[in-house]
Amino acid sequence: MTTVSRHSLVYITYSLLDARGAVVELHDQPVGYVQGANSGILPVIESAVMGHAIGDQIEIALSAEEVFGLRDENLIFIDDIKNVPPEYRRVGAKVMFDNASGETKAFYVTAIKNGQVTLDGNPALSGESVTCLLNVIDIRNATPDEIRHGRPLEVKTGTLH
Repeated sequence: MTTVSRHSLVYITYSLLDARGAVVELHDQPVGYVQGANSGILPVIESAVMGHAIGDQIEIALSAEEVFGLRDENLIFIDDIKNVPPEYRRVGAKVMFDNASGETKAFYVTAIKNGQVTLDGNPALSGESVTCLLNVIDIRNATPDEIRHGRPLEVKTGTLH
C-alpha cells in the first residue's frame, strides 16, 4: 500500500467546517501538492497527511492563527452612506482598494445601519477556528520538476489554493 511520504505527489479533496459544524468551504475537485516541497499547503495539513493512504479520511482541527488569521480591527472602516457609490450600498458588495504600494485588497460591505456603511477587509472566518475534513484521493512519486515547483505540472485536476 502506497502512503504519503516526502516528495509524494498527493491529491486531496477537503471541506472546512465552522464551530457549528456548517460547511463554509468545499473543494470537491482534487487539489494536488508535493509533500515536503514548499507547496504552500499549510504545514499542519502536511503533518496530518504524512503516512496516510489513498481513501483515508482525516479530521484536522485548525486554529484561527493557522488558517485565516486573527481579526485586524485596522481593516474595518465605517463611512457615511452618501460617500459610497450606489453600486456598493448593499451588504456583501465587494469593493477593491489600492494601497500606497499599489497592492489591491478586497473589502466587503458587512453592514449598513443608521446611514453608515461598514467595510471589512478581514477574511470572513478570521478569528475563528475551523475543522478540516480531508480525503486522500491519489498518491504517486513526484517528478523532479514537480518537486521543484511543489505542485503537479499536469492540468488534469484542481489547483493549489
